[in-house]
Amino acid sequence: MSDELQGRAAHIAAIRERAEAEMKAIGVDDAFIDTLVDTFYGRILAHPELGPVFDARLSGRWPEHMAKMKSFWSSVAFRNGAYGGKPVQAHAGVANMTAELFPKWLELFAATLDDMAPSPEAKAWFMATAERIAKSLTLSLFYNPALDDPALKQA
Repeated sequence: MSDELQGRAAHIAAIRERAEAEMKAIGVDDAFIDTLVDTFYGRILAHPELGPVFDARLSGRWPEHMAKMKSFWSSVAFRNGAYGGKPVQAHAGVANMTAELFPKWLELFAATLDDMAPSPEAKAWFMATAERIAKSLTLSLFYNPALDDPALKQA
């Protein structure tokens, strides 16, 4: 292996080790992520507005989605590369999904963390991450740059 590749591999390993140590310090491990995802999506299904949107999209594919979400959160928390999907493409064209559902998703996620986060730091980290994800998805899926056109704004 070339020196450059060895250096890059060492850098990536250091990032992962640091992320694992940071998560461990706030009480986050694989078991917590599994429980968080299972609990949260159970609540999603029971939610009167979110449940129908998710279930219509994932009907018959819930086990695969749950595994994917566990990989996603593991990858984000531990920086381990476990997730290789494309979230924007996965959410594009979902029937009845609106920008107004994202705050409800965040509210439900916060309530789930209130009930089960192993520490205040873990809740804060997961909420900040979820808020960034929601903002990114909302902008990617619903933002219309024409709405920012000064010529369209009324004085």
